[in-house]
Amino acid sequence: MLNLFLSWVKKLAMAATACMVTVASAIVLTGCPAGGEHKKKNAGKANVLINIDSASLINYLAYLSSAKMAGRETGTPGNQLARDYIVNVFDSLQIGKVSNTYLQSFPVGNDGHQGNNIIGLIKGHQFENNYIVITAHYDHLGTRNGNIYYGADDNASGTAALLAMARYFKQYPPKHSILFVAFDAEEKGLLGSKYFITHAPVPISAMAANVNMDMVSRNDSNEIYASGTRHYPFLKKYVDSIRPYSPVNVLFGHDGEKAGMHDWTNQSDHFPFHQNQIPYLYFGVEDHADYHRPGDTFDKVNKSFYYRVCTMITGVASLLDRPDILQ
Repeated sequence: MLNLFLSWVKKLAMAATACMVTVASAIVLTGCPAGGEHKKKNAGKANVLINIDSASLINYLAYLSSAKMAGRETGTPGNQLARDYIVNVFDSLQIGKVSNTYLQSFPVGNDGHQGNNIIGLIKGHQFENNYIVITAHYDHLGTRNGNIYYGADDNASGTAALLAMARYFKQYPPKHSILFVAFDAEEKGLLGSKYFITHAPVPISAMAANVNMDMVSRNDSNEIYASGTRHYPFLKKYVDSIRPYSPVNVLFGHDGEKAGMHDWTNQSDHFPFHQNQIPYLYFGVEDHADYHRPGDTFDKVNKSFYYRVCTMITGVASLLDRPDILQ
């Protein structure tokens, strides 16, 4: 297993190098005059794609989708293991807290069970009181009839991406403050995100945007959707600015714009943000054969595609933090 993991990491390193070459080529092909301001802007957009640590990303994903987690269903020992792991990563990275703990507990049902959102904070060095909220749910379906529902794509992938992005922004401090929120009980009706919004640790009016990730690691066509721009058209430019430099095909839709396409507006944790007029971008792949099945496992994740997707999303988040690059 170790040799297989190291092989994946080596392949990802090669993919990262290829991504950098693609970025460099894209800059050359713009035809901008040397030293021109336009060239500087394009270089800035491209550079935000050379970001997250691939080995850490895959390590986070492997652990969160392992059998030890037993499917991470809210209120189970496996869910608690995942929660403790996320807290330990935040702590090891010295991610800040909004209170005296990373945890935000909330009731689940009427039988005394609790869920736990996990909230980390990196304060902005220029706009400390304005927040970008990066989110992913870490719970899944647990075990059923003796089968573990591993939830590698849904949504260990989004959670691992969130941790990798926290690592990146800790290394490269943002201008705006960033909340990193791993939601619990999404599978039980968006309970964690609903509670977060109604018990927000910072003013809702100070939340500039939500970047939500749910199922970002599997697609045979090299495609991922950035959903939400029908509701918030001004966000499209941030994705459009990254698309030419990413080897992933980033599509728009699933937000009610196109007839016959499933509307994802209320399907994941961005919905409570939208209900409170907080602009969102939701990144996710279309459903695959292993969606909500035991076969949603780590070995089926396309590691190169996943790394490139996470790099692209981090790039978009970086532009949200630094909109001057677009101007």
